[in-house]
Amino acid sequence: MTIGGLGSGLDFLYDENAADVQVKKTLRLSELEPNRDQPRKQFSEESIQTLADSIQQYGMIQPILVRPLGLNYQIVAGERRWRAARMLGLDEVPVVIRELSDEETMAIALIENLQRENLNPMEEANGYDQLMKKFNMTQDEVAKHVGKSRSAVANSLRLLKLPFGIKKMVEQGDLSAGHARALLGIHDDDLLLDTAVKASQGKLTVRAVEKIAANEAKMTAPQPLIKEDSFFTEIEISLEARLGRRVSVSYGKNKGTLNLEFYDKEDLAALAQRLTKE
Repeated sequence: MTIGGLGSGLDFLYDENAADVQVKKTLRLSELEPNRDQPRKQFSEESIQTLADSIQQYGMIQPILVRPLGLNYQIVAGERRWRAARMLGLDEVPVVIRELSDEETMAIALIENLQRENLNPMEEANGYDQLMKKFNMTQDEVAKHVGKSRSAVANSLRLLKLPFGIKKMVEQGDLSAGHARALLGIHDDDLLLDTAVKASQGKLTVRAVEKIAANEAKMTAPQPLIKEDSFFTEIEISLEARLGRRVSVSYGKNKGTLNLEFYDKEDLAALAQRLTKE
């Protein structure tokens, strides 16, 4: 199996009739060990308890995917189910055993989590980043593998540009992904931290953070050329809605400037292609 063969069809990993899949069976919990490189770093005790209650009532509907590792087996996909089973004090759990390389194991763990688990925004962004770096994927390829749009992947990756302290706020659930993306527009460190803290305390909406970022940009930007009338403002609004990014139009003395915001090289290339097509 190649990395390129993974993606929205992860269900084939659990298919008993698929090639090189061993017969579904059970293993003792003591024979299983988690994958330390898996993308999920935080596990909510409340969500594990909810899952445990479901397993106790209906059983474990989907087996845990594992691979042989030494004398035991390493969990490739299904650590939450394993944790819930431990919480219930179960002796054995259903598993599917597959021979997988380290690269395949990591890719499956990332994609399975990104598709099926509620990762926090930073875990999600780090997951996309790992897929791109370790398997030389583009944003488009990552998007196809995890069943998301390229813009969703691009917006998620932007969170990695945040300072460490604010990343921790997002990771711990104190800041929403929407607040975090709005904070990316603030460049003054003191203003950024103060705004982040207020937002985490519920004092600022996403829209309010966006306004703070816009006001900072106006204060720090070079003196703009004077706009003669509302025509230019209307053009800005129209282009922002059409292109999905911040647009700035300035005009004076028979010349003007049009500024389009972009997030990275791929986003700029996509924007250029879109503009040349139109």
